[in-house]
Amino acid sequence: MNTLRAKLAILIAVVIVSVVSVSTGVLIYLFKPPDERQAIGPMAEQVQLLERVARVAPTLITIQEKSAGGETEADLTAWLRDALKARGAPRNIVVSRKNDLPLLSIPVDQGWIITQITDLPPAGGVFNLLLIWLAFIAFGAMAVALFFANRMVKPLVLLERAIESVGPDAMLPELAMTGPAEVRVAAKALNSLSSRLKVAVESRMRLVAAAGHDLRTPITRMRLRAEFVEDDEDRAMWLKDIDELAQIADSAILLVQEESGKPVSESLRLDTLISELVGELRTLSYDVTLTCSTTAIVRANRTGLNRAFRNLLINAATYGKRARVVVESTPSEAIVIIDDDGPGIPPDMLERVFEPFFRVSRARSKQFDGAGLGMTIAHEIVQRAGGNITIENGPLHGLHQIVKLPIEHTP
Repeated sequence: MNTLRAKLAILIAVVIVSVVSVSTGVLIYLFKPPDERQAIGPMAEQVQLLERVARVAPTLITIQEKSAGGETEADLTAWLRDALKARGAPRNIVVSRKNDLPLLSIPVDQGWIITQITDLPPAGGVFNLLLIWLAFIAFGAMAVALFFANRMVKPLVLLERAIESVGPDAMLPELAMTGPAEVRVAAKALNSLSSRLKVAVESRMRLVAAAGHDLRTPITRMRLRAEFVEDDEDRAMWLKDIDELAQIADSAILLVQEESGKPVSESLRLDTLISELVGELRTLSYDVTLTCSTTAIVRANRTGLNRAFRNLLINAATYGKRARVVVESTPSEAIVIIDDDGPGIPPDMLERVFEPFFRVSRARSKQFDGAGLGMTIAHEIVQRAGGNITIENGPLHGLHQIVKLPIEHTP
């Protein structure tokens, strides 16, 4: 009931039922349909007429041995007897209903004259008929309301489906411009928006890539000039700053390649990739330990996924002093958990951890080398593989990183 479709349907149905109910009430008030008392007079005349026919031409009337039976209408019977008595022709007539059919039983000398009453209101009176009428109107109004509500929210449903179908490249797929006019207009607007977004993103990527590429030439010249600095300490400081600039430029180009490229995916053993990467990092003097591993097969680009986990593990081992890795597997997901012993990240800054050039503090950025794009690149690669990364502070200290990737189900 909280959906817009349901609310619109209920609103339309209530409006239809209300209009019909008010209109029906006004008509009933104006035309005043007959009640049972108003039928007593014609019924008394009918009784007297049938009695005269039975006396004059008894062959024209069918005489029954007993009354019609059925459920006796006590009020109608009493009213009709009083009316006949007032006319000077008292009779012990009986008004009854048999199979919902109103019948009049008139006693005569030979037996009973039984006839159907045609002008008697239905059982329960007009009120019951009105309730049945309104019930049918309500069901019909609900069907009409659902049809129109569904038609009215189709553009919103189209927008919802378009958002859900956004791929790892954050681009909206092209939508078919078919169906009602509203849906076609919405699809056209979304396609136009997607096209403009794609152009803007590609322009940004080209700008970043061009800037990173163009920086390489002056960085190389600066490195050559720094080599001629006579003071060893000054030369080392210059070279360190230049290396950091080169690393930032290379990382920016790498980020653009990851966001704009279309890497080839393959089936690979995630547990094997993590084990080999841990061994490689340990040879490079990083304190990384694989504490538990379970077989997990995923589908992703091997080079990209290796780069993503390398960034995550180096980040944990560098800023968190040491990294402990666990590889788990469920029927639907492969899970890699990375814990470290670092100071963690302030809770209000956790949601910014994947932003480009993010730093927790300037002091840490001076203490450790890096361009500040490692986590951004890792996040982009994992998302393109259909997975996600969750980062939170550990219960005592350090960061708790959880990487989830969809399992590849082999036939």
